Amino acid sequence: MSSSTTHEHYYVPAQSRLPLWMAFSMFLTVFGMGGMMVDMTTGRESSSTWIFIAGFALLSFVMYTWFAQAIRENHAGLNSEQLKRSYVWGMGWFIFSEVFFFLAFFGALFYVRVFVGPWLGGEGAKGVSNYLWEGFEFTWPMMSNPDNSIFQAPQAVIGAFGLPLINTIILIASSITLTVAHHALKAEHRKQLNIWLAVTIALAVIFLFLQAMEYVHAYQDLGLTLSSGIYGSTFFLLTGFHGVHVTIGTLMLVIMLIRSLKGHFKPNDHFGFEAAAWYWHFVDVVWVIVFVVVYWF
Repeated sequence: MSSSTTHEHYYVPAQSRLPLWMAFSMFLTVFGMGGMMVDMTTGRESSSTWIFIAGFALLSFVMYTWFAQAIRENHAGLNSEQLKRSYVWGMGWFIFSEVFFFLAFFGALFYVRVFVGPWLGGEGAKGVSNYLWEGFEFTWPMMSNPDNSIFQAPQAVIGAFGLPLINTIILIASSITLTVAHHALKAEHRKQLNIWLAVTIALAVIFLFLQAMEYVHAYQDLGLTLSSGIYGSTFFLLTGFHGVHVTIGTLMLVIMLIRSLKGHFKPNDHFGFEAAAWYWHFVDVVWVIVFVVVYWF
């Protein structure tokens, strides 16, 4: 008695140095970014900016090379269903890690507002720590720091119902337009796909432009900077890192538009587009939380 077993074909790429270059470029980028933040808070000058630029340029090149290779493999019919499922899981775990990236900053904001700030103001179980700055009263946003000789408090903060609200509406609208583009792709309406994808990119660029305007206003008019105490630190870390993610998401959408114009994607085979859409919707949800906990309350 004999039996035969069939196995699904699984494409195994050749050995590549791309993962090593990716790790190195990410190290340079993060190291340079950290140095730039130190430079901004201390007023010193260093080579951190050039390290960041070099790392980001190398990271962009590696990502372009790697993704282009994956696209060629898919067009060549080398990707099996199992490999495509691995792409889905990979993107899912990546977004999951990004959730915890932002949770760390939201957690720091919560810890300062609910525990540390009141303690320094003489409230709560550890209110005895008030002796560090006698007479200090905690309020949020902190318009007066315990020691203004170290961190100069801002003169004012950015209200929720100005540019932040406009940007919130813009990002929510961009999620809607991207969803319309996705449905157009599934229905094989290429023209509508390109139009709505272009609209989504335009909304993303407007968001980034308005956020840049907000930062200029904060620095020049309000005295709200990265070095203006804990409020300035948490404000710029949360909104700034979100802005970085919007920039990355915008680049992803631009690449999807270029691919769409070249005739890529099929109604039943377009995970590259779906992955970019997942990332964009994640970025939008994070912004809504940022708007509520940073600007509003």
